[in-house]
Amino acid sequence: MSKAAGIIPARWGSTRFPGKPLYLIAGKPLLRHVWERCRRAKKLDSVIIATDDLRIANAAFDWGAEVALTSPRHQSGTDRVAEVAKKGKQFGYVVNIQGDEPLVDPRLIDRIVEKLRSDRKIDIVTAAHSFEDAAEASSPHQVKVVLDLKGRALYFSRTAIPYPHNVSQIKYLRHQGIYGFRRETLLQFVKWKPTLLERAESLEQLRALENGVSVHVLVTNDGSPGVDTPEDAIALERKLARAERRAVS
Repeated sequence: MSKAAGIIPARWGSTRFPGKPLYLIAGKPLLRHVWERCRRAKKLDSVIIATDDLRIANAAFDWGAEVALTSPRHQSGTDRVAEVAKKGKQFGYVVNIQGDEPLVDPRLIDRIVEKLRSDRKIDIVTAAHSFEDAAEASSPHQVKVVLDLKGRALYFSRTAIPYPHNVSQIKYLRHQGIYGFRRETLLQFVKWKPTLLERAESLEQLRALENGVSVHVLVTNDGSPGVDTPEDAIALERKLARAERRAVS
């Protein structure tokens, strides 16, 4: 039960970007970029792609990934991850990694697993970083989090929190969509019904807080941008090309 699995939920039917997992970026499917970054994490015993779509499954098989076929009825990626974790009794820790964040940091994944292993009082671990531009905190598309003095989440919101009574001292934290769970916590989480605050903010992680779960937040120096639209994919490809040119020079 001390083993850790990184599970990447992937679905075809994104409203804004259908077929996103297999969209080619720098010659590789987006999902493969994520999978390769996860494989570089040293604390994961397995990296599994969880999907209900045979197009995604067959492509992932071809590049050597472990794939779990899941139910098409799941309402969220967390539900899909939990289905795999329920069968994987050998895993004590499960990291839910977004399939549209191709620059996810393997070192962050390792930190999440280590935090769960080192402190049994913590049930869920996630991450956040400061906004480079504080003005972005006003966007409802950017999720914010506030912490207590021990680094635990007090609240997540689409609204800019805390209220900027003294602007010079405010440090807005952008929540990153990565979660490490104790397996038993994950299986319990998906049994709970959506809660009032969760529905109000449309933020699944609030279900954990409303049910008294301790969510620890690792504060990082920066985050990994997600790919939500074809335009995001084009921008990422340009970024990867610039990084490759710098590495060669």
